[in-house]
Amino acid sequence: MPIELKMPALSPTMEEGTLAKWLVKEGDTVQSGDLLAEIETDKATMEFEAIDEGTIAQILVPEGTDNVKVGTVIAVIAAEGEDAGAAKAAPAPTPAPAAAASAPTPEPVRAEPVEAPSSSSATAAKKDGPSPGRDPGSGQMEKGERIKASPLARRIAAEKGIDLSAVNGSGPGGRIVKADLEGAPTAAAAPAQAAAAAATPAPAAAPQQAAPFETDIPHTADKLSNMRKTIARRLTEAKQTIPHIYLTVDIQLDRLLKLRGELNAALEPQGVKLSVNDLLIKALAKALMQVPKCNVSFAGDQLISYSRADISVAVSVPAGLITPIIVGADEKSVSKISTEMKELAGRAKEGKLQPHEYQGGTASISNMGMFGISQFDAVINPPQGMIMAIGAGEKRPWIVDDALAIATVMSATGSFDHRAIDGADGAQLMQAFKQIVENPLGLVA
Repeated sequence: MPIELKMPALSPTMEEGTLAKWLVKEGDTVQSGDLLAEIETDKATMEFEAIDEGTIAQILVPEGTDNVKVGTVIAVIAAEGEDAGAAKAAPAPTPAPAAAASAPTPEPVRAEPVEAPSSSSATAAKKDGPSPGRDPGSGQMEKGERIKASPLARRIAAEKGIDLSAVNGSGPGGRIVKADLEGAPTAAAAPAQAAAAAATPAPAAAPQQAAPFETDIPHTADKLSNMRKTIARRLTEAKQTIPHIYLTVDIQLDRLLKLRGELNAALEPQGVKLSVNDLLIKALAKALMQVPKCNVSFAGDQLISYSRADISVAVSVPAGLITPIIVGADEKSVSKISTEMKELAGRAKEGKLQPHEYQGGTASISNMGMFGISQFDAVINPPQGMIMAIGAGEKRPWIVDDALAIATVMSATGSFDHRAIDGADGAQLMQAFKQIVENPLGLVA
C-alpha cells in the first residue's frame, strides 16, 4: 500500500518548518538513505533522508511552502512492486492547515456603492451565475460594478485605450495598478471612449483616496523567516517572564591582549589564531565553575544546577541570530575553543548546524565590541540563568599603582534571572570574571 511521507520533527522543539526544496520529483525511485528534501527549521536548513524504498508517486506540498506542521503528509511513495499511478490516484490525505494556507485565497470584493442592476439582469445573474472570466477580488467587474483602479492606472488605460473591466487587479482588494496594464489588450474604440469619458465625467473617474501606503511602484516586504519568528517568540517570552537584573564591571584588558599576542605567535605554526572572544569564553566558563550558584536555570518549581559550563555564543547570521555551543568550555584549551568556534560559526552562517549544536547551553556570551558598542544589556536566553554582554575595549584613564594612566578597558554586563540567581551571587560571578580576565595566565593553566 502507498507509504505516506510526513513532515519530520528535526529537533525536539520543532512544531513546523518550511519545505525549502525538493531533491526528488514524481516518478523518481528512492532507496533508504537517499536525500528527499531540504527542510528549513527555526535555526538551520537540514536534509531529509528516505527511510523506505519505492517510487515518488505524488508530491502533496510544493517546495517553498511555509509553516508546514510536523506530521503533515508531504508526499506519497509507492512501495516496491506497486503501481505508482494507482498510488497517486488513491485518496490523498487532507492537507494540513499550514500547507493550505500557502495557496493564495481569493479576497472578497469590498463592499462599495454600485448601481442596482435591473430585475431581469439580476434574475439572469442568479440563474446563470457569474459571467465567464469573473474573478472575485480581481479587477474584472460585472456590469454595474465600479472598477477599482489607481489614478495612475486609469490615466494609462485612458491613454492606451485599455478596457479596465477586462483587467485582473493585483492590488489590495483587487485594485488595478500600473503593473496590471502591461500586455493588456487595447480597445478598438479607445479614442471614442476617451472622448466620451472626457465629455461626461463618470463617477469612476472621480478622484479616489488610495489605501494607506499604496503606490504603483512595485515594492516588496521581507517575510518573517522561521528563525526570525523564533527569535521574536523567545525574546518576548524572556522579557515578559524573566525578571532581569543587570550588573556591570569595568575590566582592564592590557594583560589579556599581551597574552593573546604571545599565544598567537606560538600557535601560528598550527594555523590557530585566537580572538579576544575565545579567551573571554574560557574566562566565563572558569568563573561559572568558581561561582556555581550562577551556573543554573529556573525550571518552575525547581532550580537546575550544572556541573560543567557549556557556553552559548551569540553569532549573527543573515537570517538573524543563533547561539552555537562550546560544550565543556571550562575544560577545553583556548586553542581548542578557538578552533571549534570558527568551525561552528562558519556552519551557522551556512545554516548547517545540527540541533544539538545550538540547543542547550548553561550560560551565554554576546560580544558587540567589534561594532564599537561600549556597553549594553543582553536579553537572557531561556531557560538559561544568565548572559554576559561584552563591550568594546577602549583607551580610558585608569589608576595604575596609585597613578593616573591610560589603559585598555572594556565594560562587561551580566544579565541574571533574579528568580534563580540572587544579586550577591551575580556580583560574585562578575568579580570572578574580572579577576580572571585581568590575570589571564589562569586561562592557560
